[in-house]
Amino acid sequence: MLRLFVALEIPYTLRQELAALQSGVPGARWVDPDNFHITLRFIGEIDQGQARDLDEMLLGLRAPAFTLQIAGVGHFGDDKPRVLYATMAPNPALDHLRRKVDSAVARAGVKLEGGKYRPHVTLARFSGRDLAGHHLAQFLASHALLRSEPFAVERFCLFSSLIRPDGPIYTVEADYALTALR
Repeated sequence: MLRLFVALEIPYTLRQELAALQSGVPGARWVDPDNFHITLRFIGEIDQGQARDLDEMLLGLRAPAFTLQIAGVGHFGDDKPRVLYATMAPNPALDHLRRKVDSAVARAGVKLEGGKYRPHVTLARFSGRDLAGHHLAQFLASHALLRSEPFAVERFCLFSSLIRPDGPIYTVEADYALTALR
């Protein structure tokens, strides 16, 4: 079985900029900058046959390249934070790509899990016992106006995920070009 997800890579310079933010919140388990990405669709565990079907469907996907921009920070989990993230500025081209990826995944026979899509880059995770409290609030306030330079998105990738005690290892299994910007 393979544990897969479809995502966008983050340019090296932006990964370094985001990594520079990773401090000041006790209990945060900071994500390795090499693992920064923007998930389009989490697939989960599938067998080799489904993975081949998925690859075939993603190869047939056509969508235009576009630019993205980081626009602030946030967290998932109201009273008990689970994830601290950098969020993306609203972008219709990203939403279009997400819908096309979902369609390809469904055509490959993979069940889509629900939930509202919020494009983001995970910066840190918290366990249920972590109490980031006012440190998290201070981090959010300090970086609320965070804006990156726009960056080009010219491809998306199929990643595998190997879960290990010291953190996951993400590997690009395939990449898929988007139509060039004009």
